[in-house]
Amino acid sequence: MKKFVHAAAVAALTAALVPVSASAQNIATVNGKPVPKTNADLLIRQVTANGQPVTPELEAQVKDEVVLRAIFIQEAEKRAIPATAQYKDQMELARQSILIRALFEDFKKKNPVTDAEAQAEYDKYKAANAGLEYRARHILVEKEEDAKALISQIKGGAKFEDLATKNSKDPGSAANGGDLDFANPNGYVPEFAQAIKLLKKGEMTDTPVKTQFGFHVIRLEDTREATFPAFDDVKAQVKQRLEQAKTAAFQNELKTKAKTDYKFSK
Repeated sequence: MKKFVHAAAVAALTAALVPVSASAQNIATVNGKPVPKTNADLLIRQVTANGQPVTPELEAQVKDEVVLRAIFIQEAEKRAIPATAQYKDQMELARQSILIRALFEDFKKKNPVTDAEAQAEYDKYKAANAGLEYRARHILVEKEEDAKALISQIKGGAKFEDLATKNSKDPGSAANGGDLDFANPNGYVPEFAQAIKLLKKGEMTDTPVKTQFGFHVIRLEDTREATFPAFDDVKAQVKQRLEQAKTAAFQNELKTKAKTDYKFSK
């Protein structure tokens, strides 16, 4: 009899523990349906994938979100939304987008930009932009005779800055009296770059300089040796740019190698 009582007690205890164990795997129930803890775990992993720490506040927010989603999903299913053509179309597009994003994330993980690659890119940029930077002002007009007239006015005592603000067709510099700030001449069109290199500080071009944009009156304000931030200060940005270039090259490689009769527009 004692053995029977003991066995019955064990059975009762086991039966009592099963619901407790099962409920421990759920956050809550919504309209009688359990909301699994795995749903919250999944959302936590997504939210913290970028390094955000898991805090009690975050866990509470995630639980709220997961239960709310359960409420909304049940209502959507009650209204048979998953059976609609629009829902199926959006799900297919979402599946494609997620798959493609995962492909390129996988490529980036397997082809990381090294510090050596970033250093080489930094050195190449620094070498290409070393030397003098020129600070110039200019007035851009459409007609050569207008540029000549402006040169005459400036030589007659008119202020270059005032005429630039009033007459220049360059919206980027006109409001600043034609000031282009310090820049490497390689960033300008060849005719403009050649003209400022021939000027001394304070000098203005005697004749209009013709470029693809129109006619320029140019005055050289100052020069200085180019300066660059330390590599360590810009390494993250350089790596990001190289990562984007690598991914773009990978995309183009896949496009080029694909056997298709389709002709891309570009």
